[in-house]
Amino acid sequence: MPKLCLTLLAAPSVEEKLLDVLLDAVGEEVFTSVPTFSHGTSHGRLSNVEQVLGRSAAVQVQILVTEEEVNQLLERLREEFRGTGLRYWASALTAEGKIE
Repeated sequence: MPKLCLTLLAAPSVEEKLLDVLLDAVGEEVFTSVPTFSHGTSHGRLSNVEQVLGRSAAVQVQILVTEEEVNQLLERLREEFRGTGLRYWASALTAEGKIE
């Protein structure tokens, strides 16, 4: 079954909860998380400093999932992160592997 790369963009305040949920939801699947900045975020979610800078701190998580898994995972994320502004997008994966 083809895989997707699911990218999640979250506020730092929900990072630990997000990582805990993903560790529980995907078991042994490897995923990455990196601190980043988001641009174009709604001004209601930005501090005064972030409004001046035009960016907000965020965490980006990427995980490889099947289409079935992405739907299940997004449903769980909708339940657990309602109101947090968690953003996501999924991209078709053209290749994956492990070099040993």
